[in-house]
Amino acid sequence: MVNWQFWRRPTPARILRLRPRGELTGAVRVEFQELAPDVRTFLGQAAYLQLGYFETLTRLIRATPDLAEKEALSLAAGAALRKHRGIIDVIRDGGDDPTELMLPFQEQLDAFRRETIGARPRETMLTVHITAGMLDDFYLALASGYGETGRRVARVLRFDHDRQQIAQLLVETIGSDEEWRSLLSMWARRLVGDTLLVARAALRMDAADEGARTGDDVEKVVEPVFTALMAAHARRMDALGLAA
Repeated sequence: MVNWQFWRRPTPARILRLRPRGELTGAVRVEFQELAPDVRTFLGQAAYLQLGYFETLTRLIRATPDLAEKEALSLAAGAALRKHRGIIDVIRDGGDDPTELMLPFQEQLDAFRRETIGARPRETMLTVHITAGMLDDFYLALASGYGETGRRVARVLRFDHDRQQIAQLLVETIGSDEEWRSLLSMWARRLVGDTLLVARAALRMDAADEGARTGDDVEKVVEPVFTALMAAHARRMDALGLAA
């Protein structure tokens, strides 16, 4: 399992909110401000994640002989690159060097991608669809706490992900072969654990050590956010024909 301790460093508090869906109370949203990373950490992580998805998808394009599949992958790769460039624009407009902000997270996020690359193209397609969906949701939730910078990043993260054709390829594979259904279902369950570790490590879980909160108090604040992420994940899995 990848060690994510590198993100747990003292940072200024920011407000963290999920998109309005009614799952979180106002009190939980306010309490969550203690766990959010500083804006430069947020931007560096978010930008490098999108670049990583672009790299994974372009590698799949080169390895895939089927022209229709290449087209599906190229659409999703283009969307990831647009998101990456959009966040890079936000970083530059804030006066920071994008490379400097992304560099601290390169090694660890590359390790996450290595851990979640499948042995077969369909597994890797599912990896991108599931992990990018969950982490886009998570970073969109974080974005609401950073003022105008966060609003700009939120607009970028809401760009069309263009993974519909990849999802359709997965649906066809799952529907035509029970062995594939079982394999991809098990693979998705593994992906969830690794992806939630990335999200959790982005939070300032050391806040309990800096204030009056206990570890149990922090967990109570975290739980509703991750419950909402899992609910969105379940809907994504249902659309593929898989159980979450």
